[in-house]
Amino acid sequence: MPDSHTARVAVYLDFDNIVMSWYDRVHGRNAYSRDRSRIADKPTDPEIAERLSQATIDVGAIIDYAASFGTLVLTRAYADWSAPVNAEYRTQLVARAVDLVQLFPAAAYAKNGADIRLAVDTVEDMFRLPDLTHVVIVAGDSDYVPLAQRCKRLGRYVVGVGVAGSTAKSLAAACDRFDAYDSLPGVVREPTAKKDAAPSRPRARKRSSDPAVNLLERALQLEQERAEGDWVHASAVKDLMKRLDPAFSEKALGFRGFSDFVKAHPAVVEVDEASHVVLVRAVPRPS
Repeated sequence: MPDSHTARVAVYLDFDNIVMSWYDRVHGRNAYSRDRSRIADKPTDPEIAERLSQATIDVGAIIDYAASFGTLVLTRAYADWSAPVNAEYRTQLVARAVDLVQLFPAAAYAKNGADIRLAVDTVEDMFRLPDLTHVVIVAGDSDYVPLAQRCKRLGRYVVGVGVAGSTAKSLAAACDRFDAYDSLPGVVREPTAKKDAAPSRPRARKRSSDPAVNLLERALQLEQERAEGDWVHASAVKDLMKRLDPAFSEKALGFRGFSDFVKAHPAVVEVDEASHVVLVRAVPRPS
């Protein structure tokens, strides 16, 4: 896999797919189909509003995960953005520089509406951007298998993200790497939403009120996942923090260097300076 310092990443989200799949994951099989008319007609109904809240997608976790592979060249999300269930996400998507591709109702709910548009755009982008190294497809439909295969034939590293239990095995097999949305760093499973939910993973550490500390925690989690180890290079964490938030600067926060910044947060990160390379790791959570 190309080095994260030179990798250039394109992200494509079949947003309707991921929203519906996560809703079913939280509330039970085919829950979205049963609630579709109520979601469309009465999204502010207290019961529906609560069910939607319990099944909220953490868009930031997806984008941060994609950024761990390299520089985000473009990020597109495909959906009918006039639908209330999707409109709730518009502000945070735009804030993360995601290009919202409008699929009008006739196309959005017709079979393969998003699939075809997303696939056409992806192939066009690969020829338009020859330096593109990674393609991240956020979906779970087997219709994306030919797209994943084509991306690989064109020399791109293909990463898939989908909801566990709602992703076609053939799509996972067609990717170079596939991760469940449920397992992404930062995603918190809410098992109380349905009675038969399986035991949840440990909840994420409670977030700090300091944005810089939150950024550090996210970068540590993602880099440790990428490196498949606890101790990672401090320089790699800083590079990732800059990709997640280009405005980050330890000097602007009053620190002479990045090492001083991480040492100032011992509750979040441990530092090892025994060698000429500074290593860091997230402070282990209490068992």
